[in-house]
Amino acid sequence: MKHTMPDEKVTENNTLEIDPNAPMPNTNEWAELFKTAFWAVAVALIIRTFLFEPFNIPSGSMKPNLLVGDYLFVSKYSYGYSRYSLPFGLPLIPGRIMAHTPKQGDVAVFKLPSNTSTDYIKRVIGLPGDTIRMTHGRLYINGVMIPREPMGVAIDIESNGRDMPMRVYEETLPNGVKHIIYEEGDEGPLDNTAEYVVPEGYYFMMGDNRDNSQDSRVSDLVGYVPLVNFVGRAERLFFSTNSSSPLFEFWHWPSTIRFTRIFKGIE
Repeated sequence: MKHTMPDEKVTENNTLEIDPNAPMPNTNEWAELFKTAFWAVAVALIIRTFLFEPFNIPSGSMKPNLLVGDYLFVSKYSYGYSRYSLPFGLPLIPGRIMAHTPKQGDVAVFKLPSNTSTDYIKRVIGLPGDTIRMTHGRLYINGVMIPREPMGVAIDIESNGRDMPMRVYEETLPNGVKHIIYEEGDEGPLDNTAEYVVPEGYYFMMGDNRDNSQDSRVSDLVGYVPLVNFVGRAERLFFSTNSSSPLFEFWHWPSTIRFTRIFKGIE
């Protein structure tokens, strides 16, 4: 946008003179600039609140399906809207409106029950009324052992740089949803649990990296997640990088972008 500024000229002795009769900046132009900025921010807030919100993955608890450095869109309308749909969790929506029930197998972002300023992303495993139990690494839902098919071994590089062999399985939930999980073994700290009974209005969430996920099995941190805490369903990646550098350092992109993951749907 071109702004009209006072005419300036340099005299022969290089002193700057300003023509007192020159026109001052047009206040209408400033008003238009402010109006444009206001509507740009308003549209962005509407999209973020009611349609899609971007998130990034900071940990490996959802490996191999979500990796550290993945950036994804979450659909806000998938489960309806609560106070946590709004910026800063403003308490303007009582309970949940236009609510839709999360489905078993959904990958969802939610506010951590023990600290609602923190976002977590896990998979919906248990629905209200379900019983959940882990025995020797096997998942039981309502007393039935969930089938898993061995898919081989993968080498996972941990945050300390150590190579960790992972057993890869395809797990099939009772509603037919199939997804890949990682297991270091079947006798880890969270591989043998008591039976959990999911209360009405709550959900049981687990990470796909079963031995490296703090989820609903850790009752004092996560536990059962109330529907009001759900932010939305993870839909699709829009960027992915294996660099620890900030995203705006685009000069690292050619060697760090995971091109095969961009626009990949989340299963």
